[in-house]
Amino acid sequence: MPAIAMGPLAAASIAALVGLCVGSFLNVVIHRLPKMLDRGWRAQCAELSGEAVPEAPAYNLVVPRSQCPACGHRIGALENIPVVSFLALRGRCSACGAAISPRYPLVEILTGALTAAVVLRFGPTAAALGACVLLWSLIALTFIDFDTQLLPDNITLPLLWAGLVANVAGFSPAGASLRDAIIGAVAGYLALWSVYWIFKLVRGKEGMGYGDFKLLAALGAWLGWQMLPLIVLLSSVVGAVIGIGLIAFKGRDHNIPLAFGPYLAIAGGIALFWGPAIIKAYFP
Repeated sequence: MPAIAMGPLAAASIAALVGLCVGSFLNVVIHRLPKMLDRGWRAQCAELSGEAVPEAPAYNLVVPRSQCPACGHRIGALENIPVVSFLALRGRCSACGAAISPRYPLVEILTGALTAAVVLRFGPTAAALGACVLLWSLIALTFIDFDTQLLPDNITLPLLWAGLVANVAGFSPAGASLRDAIIGAVAGYLALWSVYWIFKLVRGKEGMGYGDFKLLAALGAWLGWQMLPLIVLLSSVVGAVIGIGLIAFKGRDHNIPLAFGPYLAIAGGIALFWGPAIIKAYFP
């Protein structure tokens, strides 16, 4: 049977559909993982203090089934089709009419668009698969950090190790050597770790969390140490623009801390697609 040739647009279309489905799962991760961590921490605290750990129903990324937070209506398969179900339901629960957050289709569309962009950029290759793993993880971390100011080790540490493995196996989208990846992981962690301690010694308070160190280390492992200065610069610019916008247009108190992880994630995505071109343009 002859092989079926697939053009780049067809491959990107299939990738977009896969990305929409992955985005639906990422919504579950974004919503449930912080709650799972909170339950685990409470159980550990109770155990360490000698208290009886209360029995609780299973709660993870698989069970219980998704349901409306307002009325508890179980969401069926036809109500869980990425983007389509949101539009068909007009953004409201079919049982009680409560509004469904537009974030759900936003995450799905964003994941689908970036997945298609990866296939257009890298082709249907192993490097594209590696880039997708990186971007999907960054999307989950971005929204979790926006909500909770947490960058869970459950994602950042596997992402770091996956970056090193990707470079060993030869499917890193950046094509970094193992040496560059290891140096990137170490330098990424130590760079923000140093900033953290300098800020704490000068101001007497913490300026960022340890999750930021691990995320930059993961980006260094995936993209190599050469991209770290660009990522730090871009994250600072993106953070400044968004922070000033929140203060100017939403009246946000400038004393309220902003999550830095999303800006690192956005900068990492930019570096993934255009990092070498930006460096070549400004530092020939």
